[in-house]
Amino acid sequence: MGRTPAGQTRERIFRWVQRRLLTGQPPTVREVQHRFEFRAVQTAREHLEALVAEGKLTKRPGRARGYGLPASRTAAPRSTMIPILGRVQAGRLSTAIEDFEGWLPVEGPAPRTAAGDGTLFGLRVRGESMTGAGIHPDDVVVVRKQPTAHSGEIVVALVGDEATVKRLRRRGRRIELHPENPDFDVLVPDPTGEPFRLLGKVVEVRRTLS
Repeated sequence: MGRTPAGQTRERIFRWVQRRLLTGQPPTVREVQHRFEFRAVQTAREHLEALVAEGKLTKRPGRARGYGLPASRTAAPRSTMIPILGRVQAGRLSTAIEDFEGWLPVEGPAPRTAAGDGTLFGLRVRGESMTGAGIHPDDVVVVRKQPTAHSGEIVVALVGDEATVKRLRRRGRRIELHPENPDFDVLVPDPTGEPFRLLGKVVEVRRTLS
């Protein structure tokens, strides 16, 4: 199998570095080397320096994480920056955490829907109850804030002061929160017990590969 042309590899490196920079996680040269499986760190450095020469990246000398984006590239023209507000349990219920972690770019403006105002926010996932739906620990789920959702949709729900991400199932008037992992139990909020509230619907999952 032939080698990937240098230009294609460099563009892939730029897109990956751009995503890291937009989420506030500037990579080191060695992280670029490991991510793209270069045998030598010098190969990664040469690609990064070429991107600087092309004007796609900037560089602050003397810093391990000194690469950045020019002002014109700090956000895509049709991107919206949304806050990552902390962590949500994908497992057994845990106390909701709202701890600002940074910003995440999403394509286009946040859509408005009849169910909600279109506000988007991110939550970092803990636990393994949703692995069958492709949601793993440390992924970031993008959530559209809305007070209701259809049966079968993946949601973030608040039971009392504890939050979880699950698949919503409606059985008549009964609400069930289903995991996507057979090792976990279905959660059935008690309508006479702790307050239940839907925070929003999961519309996207983001994962950073190390």
